[in-house]
Amino acid sequence: MKSLRNKTDKVIQLPEPASDGGMSVEAALAKRESVRHFTSVPLTLSLLSQILWAAQGITRNWGGRTAPSAGALYPLELYLALLDGFFHYIPRNHQLMHISESNFIEDLAAVALGQQCIRESSAVVVIAAVYKRIEQKYGRRGERYVKVEAGHAAQNILLQAVSQGIGAVPVGAFYEDVRMVLSLPSDHEPLYLIPLGHTRK
Repeated sequence: MKSLRNKTDKVIQLPEPASDGGMSVEAALAKRESVRHFTSVPLTLSLLSQILWAAQGITRNWGGRTAPSAGALYPLELYLALLDGFFHYIPRNHQLMHISESNFIEDLAAVALGQQCIRESSAVVVIAAVYKRIEQKYGRRGERYVKVEAGHAAQNILLQAVSQGIGAVPVGAFYEDVRMVLSLPSDHEPLYLIPLGHTRK
């Protein structure tokens, strides 16, 4: 993949995602497995575009997304850690907002109990929750709804990864330091780390 680090633009327009792939849902389900060993080959921007769209891409004119959300309140935020830097996904325009040139992958591995799957990955998707968006309507039930939604988004990523021929694994074992390591806003609570990469045989 062409390095994103040298881009001067703060906002990077992602390639248009495909809505018609060559693998059926049934085939993706049958082939899905947790992959924890990756090669050093980077992921293309087109592939990353497809992964992010699968998780939170907009599919309806009114703003509906690929993953269902209670009350269509969409409390999830996606971040992308690459060797080239750290980015925030903007579903509205299918764009990446460049946040930092730092490579946080090693730091993420450290706060995720030293898991090698993160250390070896080419990219890590961070799914974070902004609870106040949904709790204003649903109160205490909102936390449960957010976590259900995060599961939907994560599964979309895992199935899309299979259909694109790459490996992925959902990681939930990490310390609260993830927010501090990535300098996320105080109301963004990380729920999932999903390392991605080409599978090492």
